[in-house]
Amino acid sequence: MAGVTDWSELVLDIADDVPPGRATTYGLVAEAARARTGRGSARSVGAVMSREGSSVAWWRVVRADGSLPEQLTARAAEHYRSEATPRRPGGSVDLTRALWDPVEDPHA
Repeated sequence: MAGVTDWSELVLDIADDVPPGRATTYGLVAEAARARTGRGSARSVGAVMSREGSSVAWWRVVRADGSLPEQLTARAAEHYRSEATPRRPGGSVDLTRALWDPVEDPHA
């Protein structure tokens, strides 16, 4: 992946660890990356996912409210159905049932 930094690779590795049918947030990915590197924010995780996230299960990394950017919602819905990801009315991920925390369970 041209232009990917070590930090970006770490973010993608964490995103790739999210189990099928589960989801995590940009903020939790940032927290896990900070625990290893001392840097990172939810916004920077979002930027990495926007640039390089197509190589991982991008639909499993969502906003704190369980949603994705509007342009990704329809594509993500297919993945959520096939993985039986719990969702709320309106289509966002139900994080009370689907949340995976990469800090607590880094190698699920």
